[in-house]
Amino acid sequence: MVESTITSKGRTTIPKSVREALGVKPGDRVRYLVQGDEVRISPVRPLARLFGALKGTVSISKDTDLTSPLDEDWDAAR
Repeated sequence: MVESTITSKGRTTIPKSVREALGVKPGDRVRYLVQGDEVRISPVRPLARLFGALKGTVSISKDTDLTSPLDEDWDAAR
């Protein structure tokens, strides 16, 4: 079990072993999930870091129209 101290301003340092377990570095963000009298800390993964994780699972042909449809197109489709 790892512990840290809360300062008078409500701050604490996440211990090195916890940072390593979460895979977080300076500048990364963490999320706190409060469940009763317990708190879970999890890393916030920016989309840029996840880019490529789904590589090869989505395919778009060169003929795919990626423009936004006009309101009339949406109305006609309904």
